[in-house]
Amino acid sequence: MHEMSICESIVSVIEQQAVAQSFSRVKRVRLEIGPLAGVELEALRFSYDVVTKGGIAEGSALEVIEMPVTAWCMPCAKPVTVRERYDPCPDCGSYQVQITGGDELRIRDMEVD
Repeated sequence: MHEMSICESIVSVIEQQAVAQSFSRVKRVRLEIGPLAGVELEALRFSYDVVTKGGIAEGSALEVIEMPVTAWCMPCAKPVTVRERYDPCPDCGSYQVQITGGDELRIRDMEVD
């Protein structure tokens, strides 16, 4: 379950920022996660609760913002939204699309005290 190591990395970032920005408690963490990131959200939430126990983020809310899969359609010469990596362009049906987003996994922001 790589979600546990993802959460350990998130807690590491939180602890680094706590020192750098002088806060002592985290109330909420918002993540941006795309469907191509390969993250099981329920496992991530469970792991977050486990990893934050006893630290400054214990009891904090984990909010996930699901990002769309975006691509560039070469024949249409414009950005489009698709559901999966190998989907055709929803406008022209071409498979000449290059994925430009949807694999994100980043901390968007934190609410702290």
